[in-house]
Parts: sequence; structure tokens; C-alpha cells
Amino acid sequence: MKKRYIILPLLCICTALAAQDNNKTDHHTEDSTDVFFRHLQLNELTVTGVTGDTKLKHATAPVSIVTPQVLKATASTNIIDAISRQPGVSQLTTGGSISKPIIRGLGYNRVVVMSEGVRQEGQQWGDEHGVEVDGSSVNSVEILKGPASLMYGSDAMAGVVILHPQATLPEGEMRANVSTEYQTNNGLFGYNLSLAGNQQGFVWDARFSQKLAHAYKNKYDGYVPGSQFRECAGRLMLGINKAWGHSRLTATAYHLTPGIIEGERDPETGELECSTDNVKTYGKALPFQQVKHYKAVWDNSLNLSSGYLKAIIGYQQNRRQEYEESMDEYELYFKLHTLTYDLRYVTNEFDGWKLSTGIGGMYQKSGNEGEEYLIPDYRLFDFGIYATATKALGDRWTLNGGLRYDHRRLHGDALQEDGEMRFTDFSRHFNGLTGSVGAVCNINDHLNLRLNVARGFRTPNMSELASNGVHEGSIRYELGNQQLKAEYSLQADLGLDFTSQYVSAQLALFANRIDNYIFTHRLPGEIEEGYLTYAYTQGDARLLGFEAGIDFHPIHSVHFSNSFSYVDAQLMHATADTKYLPFTPAPKWSSELKWELQHHSHSTVAHHHERHPFHRSLLNNLYIAAGLDCYMKQTHVYSADDTETVTPGYALLSLSAGTDIQVKGKKIAELYITADNLLNRAYQNHLSRLKYADENVVTGRRGVYNMGRNITFKLVVPISL
Repeated sequence: MKKRYIILPLLCICTALAAQDNNKTDHHTEDSTDVFFRHLQLNELTVTGVTGDTKLKHATAPVSIVTPQVLKATASTNIIDAISRQPGVSQLTTGGSISKPIIRGLGYNRVVVMSEGVRQEGQQWGDEHGVEVDGSSVNSVEILKGPASLMYGSDAMAGVVILHPQATLPEGEMRANVSTEYQTNNGLFGYNLSLAGNQQGFVWDARFSQKLAHAYKNKYDGYVPGSQFRECAGRLMLGINKAWGHSRLTATAYHLTPGIIEGERDPETGELECSTDNVKTYGKALPFQQVKHYKAVWDNSLNLSSGYLKAIIGYQQNRRQEYEESMDEYELYFKLHTLTYDLRYVTNEFDGWKLSTGIGGMYQKSGNEGEEYLIPDYRLFDFGIYATATKALGDRWTLNGGLRYDHRRLHGDALQEDGEMRFTDFSRHFNGLTGSVGAVCNINDHLNLRLNVARGFRTPNMSELASNGVHEGSIRYELGNQQLKAEYSLQADLGLDFTSQYVSAQLALFANRIDNYIFTHRLPGEIEEGYLTYAYTQGDARLLGFEAGIDFHPIHSVHFSNSFSYVDAQLMHATADTKYLPFTPAPKWSSELKWELQHHSHSTVAHHHERHPFHRSLLNNLYIAAGLDCYMKQTHVYSADDTETVTPGYALLSLSAGTDIQVKGKKIAELYITADNLLNRAYQNHLSRLKYADENVVTGRRGVYNMGRNITFKLVVPISL
């Protein structure tokens, strides 16, 4: 599907946004074959953020939008995998089920994921800790690139991934939906059931999904033991929509049982060792994790004569267990409790001004309930207060800016193990002042120019401060540093986008300076046999890069879209072998040629079916597409102590097709077929932790390779009640 890359405001993003507009009509009612018309529609799209309703043409900072239609047509194993092809976005992977978002070279606790209106908290500091959100419950995604600490506080230094659920239905409507998918490489089978409605202002949305997959395969490793997983999730939303505003309560449960890929090989044959006789099992096989995430969110909005007042309170509980020797007894068990709150007031527009102010923060408590330890029990408390302003100067210029103050307190508990001090008792306090200022000039309907400068802030997490143990996901022993300072960044963004009837192009440049950047480096010797030792340290860094995209639209039904992403991340005042920040994504070029054989909106079908008999055909909105993703050779590596190695370049070819299936002009189903890595290329993504597993003594190749050819079939059946 066509990848959209547009510009949205840094100060005008919130947790309810594009899903509202996308849900007003069927996703096919917009004629996607007219690039210029679509661009004008997007420019006039109204979004709701901390500065109130805002049109996209008044935006300042870069964001990628992943629409509902793109999500449906994308083959993936999790929600981060589904959005990782967006310009400037990558994923750090450990197997098929675990992906972490990387934005412009930065990830882990530098990216905030928003789900159900609150920040997702699930021990995201770990390499093998993914995002505990059911992808089938996500309707659309926004990826904010650049410091967003003004709105989201500490950790939003690289950007924010906002996962939007399905918007509430219009009054009097009820809808059900059934979808299923199958993937050939790992035998993935998944299904999703949903029922939503709105009766006299009482709204509800109930969903259940399940996903099963055995080990994936590639032509070098065969089947990869430990890459199997099982996933089960449920969501229930109940609420009231009235003229005075709304009040909604949402509860979600997410269970994931992923295997752990150890990458150990037989010393004679070089084959990957497996703890079970059947590597294609859908069941558990040692070692594995058991992840359970529960969430309850109370979302309230009150309409006032001068604006509106919004309050969101959320509670999350994350349970993470690791089973290594026994199916019944876990060795490691983290239990994390998180309470978040956000209260904001937003004014209506007056004399071109729009103002907002708010307070938000969270409380966390994490405990160890297993026999192995990596980080200490800890408690965290933070709060932030902020204010923003937007001013429209005529029809062409819009200015915005804001300030925020944050305070965070961390306390780690002492622990003695076998008479030795494993963790010492300590407390740290951090204060941060951040801000943002931006401007956009709508030169005309075709051309927009944007500039934004923002300061970001991030405190060290507990893993960075106090780790002392084996981190199975990264296959190493990790040591924290209690003296680490908070990170501060200053980033400038310059954006330009142009749209005409035949060409749509975007360019986003950024320069980012980070003081006290935290990273790991290898220490000589081994604290525990079989595991390399790494310690956290910090230094100043700078990142430069850009994203560029162009879509040629030579004839009515053909699109040729291209995008290129590049980031150069370096430590300042460093030696040659420590010059580059570790695990920086390789430059990426994506290209797609798409042919829309039929594209007719259902409203047009209903109105013109007598004049145009083809509207009664079996297929509608039929397309075929060919894509090529090229990852350049990554030579900018932190090579000291063999921390990381150069990764060769590779190209992945894909083919896809999709259509609506209809009877007498009424859509009864949607069908999507996607073939990824069509040529079955054996490759290793530079951000894959499996790249550093054991060497195959027979072939001389080190690590585990990514998934081979994979064909996905997806069927979506909407039901109107």
C-alpha cells in the first residue's frame, strides 16, 4: 500500500486524533487515485491536541500517519512491525513477536508509546521487552518524530508512537467485524472478533483476538527454535457520549508467550540447538517468557463555553516471567504497577489565539518475585506542568510554542543475596525544563514550509542506574551506574512539502544534539561464565539526518512512491572505534509501484450502479503492487570491544494485492494477499540482537538470520447490525 508521509504539529497531537476523522466514512470513500485532491483533504483534516482543534496545514513538526487501510493491508507479527516501514522509523527485533520502535536512531526509553490515551509502561528498557498492545485493536497510528517532552514529559526524547483505537460509532449504529489471517513461513494463524455500538449516547466496543505461530525459517538456519509465540488479547470499552462531553472506561488484557531464541549451536554440525523434538510446535518450549499486561483507563472530557476540560486516569499492571529450566517454575519475575494521570484545559480559538495548560505524571512500583535478579525493586514518582500557545497570523502563518517543568524521583531498594550485597539502597532526583517553538508558512495550496525547535529531557531508567545481573534477552551481564545524569537534547526540524496533480514530495531535515547520552560498552573479562560483561556510561552525542519522499502519479490509476531515510549518529570527542552510537539504523530506501485496477467509493456505487454496471461486479477497489526495500550497508558501528559489527546491505522484494468483495454493490469482505521477501533472501537486520548469537562453525556465519519468504492471507468481514 502507499506509504504516506505528511507533516503534523508537535503541539497539536493527542490520544484521540486521526481515528475520529478516519471513522466518519468508510475508508474507501476517498478517491486515493487523486493525489492532489487527497492532499487538500488532509490539509483540512481537523485534529484535537493540547492546543485544541487544529488543521494540518498549520502544522510544524514531522509525523508519519499509518491509516486504517494501510494497517489492514500490511503483513506483520505485531503492531511495531506493522509501522516499521515508515520513513525515519525502524524496529529492534528479537524473534518474530518482539519489536521495539526506533525513531531516527533512538529507541528504548527515548520513545513513548501511547495506547488508550495513556503511556504504555511495560519494562521497555529490555532488549526482549516488546510493546504489550494487541495490533488488531489499533485503528490508526501516528508517529511523532523529535522531542515531545513538552506534551509527554521524560522519555519522549526521540518521539512518540500514538496507537489510536477505533473511534466511537455515530448515534444509532451497531457494527460487528470478523477478521482472520494466515502466514506461510511461521504458520501464523490469527483471528479477531469485535462488536461496537452507540445507542442514545451509550457507547461500547468489545474485542477479542488470538494469534499462534510456530518457529520461523530462513534458508541459512532452517527453522529457528524459540521464535514461536502465542498471543491472546481482549478489550472492553463502555461509555457515554453527550452534548456536555464524554466519559469512557476501557479495560484491556494482553497475554503473550514468546519463546527465547538463544542461538546456541551444535559444535559439530553448526545447527541450532532445540529443546523440543518438534521445532514447528505451537506450544511452549524452554526457554520462554510469559508476559501479562492489564490496563484500565478512565477518559473524561467536559465541554465548557470557553473550551474544554479533559482528564485521563490509567492503571497498568505488567507481569513478566522467564522460564529456563522448568515449565512450571520461573527463574525471573518482574511485576510492575503504574498509575498515570493527565489533566488539561484547552481554550477555544479567540483572535487567532489558542491556549492550553495541564498537569500530568505517574507513579510506579516494580518488584522482583523470582529467584534471579537483574534490577532492584524500585519506586518512581514524577509530575509535570506545562502551557502552550498557538497564534494564527493571517491565512499563511501559524506560530506555536510552550514550556514544561518536570520532576522525577527514583528509589531503588537494597538486596543481599548469599551474604553479598547485590543492590544498594539509593535515591535519585531529577528536574527538567523543556520547551518548543515552531512556525509554519502555507505558501500556497501546493507548498508548505515548516520549522520547529524543541528541547527534550530523559532521566536514566532503573536498568541504566542499577543493573547487576544476566540479561538473557541481550545475552550478556549488565552493570548499571548510579551516577548517570539526565539526558538533554536540542533538536531543529526543517520541513518542506509540495503537492501537484502529478507529483507529491516531502523533505524533512533534522539536527539533534544530546548531552549525557547513555549507552553500554563492553568490559574485559566475565563476571558470569558464558556472558560478556557490559556497563552503562554516557557522553555527548549529535545526530543528523533526513527523510525524503516523492510520489509520481503519471496516470489516474498508477502510483510510483519512493522514500529515503538516513541518520548519522556520533559520539562527540570520541576515538575512531567509539565514534558512532551503537545500533543506529542503516540508511533505507523504499519504493513501491501500485496499480489500482478499480477504485470506486461505495457511495458512488450506490448512486450510479444503474449507469455503471461494473459497480455490481464481484471485485471493487482492486489493486496490485510491487515493493522494494533496500537497506544500505551499515559501516557506522561502535566497534570497540566487538560491541557491534558491520552489517552488509540487502534488498527485499514484495508483491501485494487487495480487493473488496461485493455482492450487488454491497461490500461483504476485504481480501489482502502479501508476499514479503519474495526471493527468500537470507539477511540480518542491523538492529537484530540475534545477529550476535553463536557462530556456525561449519559455514562461518555468526548469529541468527531474519525470516525468509513469507506469504500472508488476510480476510476482513464487516457486519452491519
